[in-house]
Amino acid sequence: MRVLIVKTSSMGDVIHTLPALTDAKQAFPNIEFDWVVEDSFAEIPGWHPAVNTVIPVSIRRWRKEIFKTIGSVEWKQFRTQLRKHHYDLVIDAQGLLKSAWVARLAKAPTAGYDKHSVREKLAALAYQHQYDVPTDMHAVERIRHLFALALSYPKPETKGRYGIDKRRFCSATQESSNVVFLHGTTRHDKHYPEDYWKQLAETLTAQGVRVRLPWGNKDEKRRAYRIAEGNPMIQVLPKLNLNGVAGVLAQATAVVAVDTGLGHLSAALDIPTVSLYGPTSPALIGAYGENQVHLCVKDYEPVDYKADPEIFSPLTADRVLAQLQPLLPSREVC
Repeated sequence: MRVLIVKTSSMGDVIHTLPALTDAKQAFPNIEFDWVVEDSFAEIPGWHPAVNTVIPVSIRRWRKEIFKTIGSVEWKQFRTQLRKHHYDLVIDAQGLLKSAWVARLAKAPTAGYDKHSVREKLAALAYQHQYDVPTDMHAVERIRHLFALALSYPKPETKGRYGIDKRRFCSATQESSNVVFLHGTTRHDKHYPEDYWKQLAETLTAQGVRVRLPWGNKDEKRRAYRIAEGNPMIQVLPKLNLNGVAGVLAQATAVVAVDTGLGHLSAALDIPTVSLYGPTSPALIGAYGENQVHLCVKDYEPVDYKADPEIFSPLTADRVLAQLQPLLPSREVC
């Protein structure tokens, strides 16, 4: 059986899909998957052993110049690749109009959420097979449920497994004890206060634990250098692609993350992670996996200090450290 997955973005959503492939592979050892995904996340599906071909798309860029795109060589190549193989089924795990449109382009039977559980109701009209999946369950479990219904196997009762072989990211040189700070995110009010990061880093490095800081843009790079200023135990990493960041995370003793896609990558690699939530909730889209600790501002008493952003004021560095400390001796890095 050959199945095409349409799950184009975002990073967290793509990562959340991996456990469903593990379930399906367990139910049908000979099943093969191809996967349509935004080119910026194209590295991720290939980490799962059940994925044969990754088909990159650039919908975010294409829709800005839709008429120019339709007549382009890039578009024709994408459509050709999409129809290169016969698919027994196309599963749209995204549930948006754009993903439903891509699913129909494959010229194969389509499956997705029904109008009561899909993210954009009109998308359900594109599916020949529609399934009612509860919306009050975690995103990973929703996708696992959808795959089980679409492919007709019982959804495992056990916790989902991402299926990534972490050893592929491990270098020959073993890293000493280190904590990675995933400090970059999209909205200002989702950022953990910079002075709290500095306090947390100073406490960890005083204990002999190195701190490593990846970054993805100029603002994050500047923040990383401010956090690291004057502390030789803090390493600001060079600009890395997703494989490079995965290599850093795979060799971390533990991770502290804001609500960001890379936090989900840390969870997928089974790295002990403390994730920090201010304006958002981890209930439906939080980091999923073993050794994942969710700290929500709403669960902490207010403090006199006013941080920036203010919403994170109660989640002080000491309170984060109290949850992080038990994770540090929990494993050896690869």
